[in-house]
Amino acid sequence: QVQLVESGGGLVQAGGSLRLSCAASGRFFSSYAMGWFRQVPGKEREFVASIGKAGPNTDYTDSVKGRFTMSRDNTKNTVYLQMNSLKPEDTAVYYCAAAWVRTTTSTTSTYDYWGQGTQVTVSS
Repeated sequence: QVQLVESGGGLVQAGGSLRLSCAASGRFFSSYAMGWFRQVPGKEREFVASIGKAGPNTDYTDSVKGRFTMSRDNTKNTVYLQMNSLKPEDTAVYYCAAAWVRTTTSTTSTYDYWGQGTQVTVSS
């Protein structure tokens, strides 16, 4: 069992930055690939980024490449999402998730555990 708690969301102006954190409790954190997803009301949850269980291999959706960076610290059981050059279309609830696989994955159904989400709002 893995519990995930996101933090770091908030309100920021377009062009600004935020860093999301996801703290995991439970065993075998380093055995899980991790992902970030986001969702806006009325739309499907969409993949944002993923990192393999040992890092540093990462994968990003095209719309955030060059702006977002995902990382993990297995000594702290934490993953991060550094978001730069934020745009109003990045506004969403951001969710952290854990998948019992070795490498990156963008498939929602692959993920076994999910956090409660943190709101990110980017004003124009």
